Formats: sequence, C-alpha cells, structure tokens
Amino acid sequence: MSELSHGVRGTQEELVTEKNIASALGSGGLAVYATPCMITLMEYCAMESVKPYLPEGSSTVGTLINVKHLAATPVGMRIRCETELIEVDRRRLVFLCRAYDEAGLIGEGTQERFIVDNAKFMEKTQAKRTK
Repeated sequence: MSELSHGVRGTQEELVTEKNIASALGSGGLAVYATPCMITLMEYCAMESVKPYLPEGSSTVGTLINVKHLAATPVGMRIRCETELIEVDRRRLVFLCRAYDEAGLIGEGTQERFIVDNAKFMEKTQAKRTK
C-alpha cells in the first residue's frame, strides 16, 4: 500500500445502451444517457482509483456529490469518466469528476468519499435493524 495523496487519478468507460438511458431508469423520458448513470460512473471511477492505496479491509463510501449534467448523449456512444483526488483530510477524500462522450464534456463536478473499515461500517449499519 502506498501513501494516499492529491493527484491520484482514475478512468472508467461505459457504452450508452438501452439499459442506462433516462427513459429506462425513469429519471427522464428520452433515450439519452441517464444522469444517475453518469453519477454512478463517477462514484465508481473515484472508488476504484484509490482502492490500491487503502488499508486491508477498508473501502470508501460516497457522502456528497455535486455535479452538472451538461450535454445529452445518445445510445451507441461511449462515455469516459476521469477523476482526480484533489483533497485529503484524514479519512475524507474529495474528487474532481469529469465525464465525456465522443463529442466532448458532458458532465463535471465534485464528490466526497470517506474511508471506512468494512467490518465496523457493516456492523454499525446492521445494528439499525435492532433499534
């Protein structure tokens, strides 16, 4: 495990299909790439980018996202997401996120994630059932 610091970058891609369009997800009525899918890709990209730097038994959870979906993308085009870790405050991580289709920028913003111990996090989560 290396030191987690500013500048860690990630890249992920996906194809726009009938499964990730707004009309299929109910987030809109048109056959264009859905905003919730763009956000999911951004979260996944950030999560995967820092995974090699985390202690054994740890992961990150998303706590805040602030993004703009700037342009629509039709079925058949590829989406590329890029993230960069821009702030590290103990367990709190902030990422700059950008999404592109083959024509250019379609979304951008920031997201916050926290490093958690998987076992402790799930124990606390499961304890909600007994309340």
